[in-house]
Amino acid sequence: MPTVVRHRNVNIVVLDSGETIGGHCKPGDIAITAAPDGWWTSFVAKDGAVDSYDRPYGSYNEALWAAKAAAEFGVD
Repeated sequence: MPTVVRHRNVNIVVLDSGETIGGHCKPGDIAITAAPDGWWTSFVAKDGAVDSYDRPYGSYNEALWAAKAAAEFGVD
């Protein structure tokens, strides 16, 4: 079950292994997912398109801080 961290009126959705962005996130959300190569931070646009940074973070905390920084500026 995903965990939701609310920051600046933006949902940061932390997904467990096997959970999909499309299955648990809505437009305007930021998703954090763990992968073998690190922690990915992804953004869900108004039209449902998903975009991610070009590389993963080395830890959950780094990915969470990046998501919180993005939420400071708002997510479109």
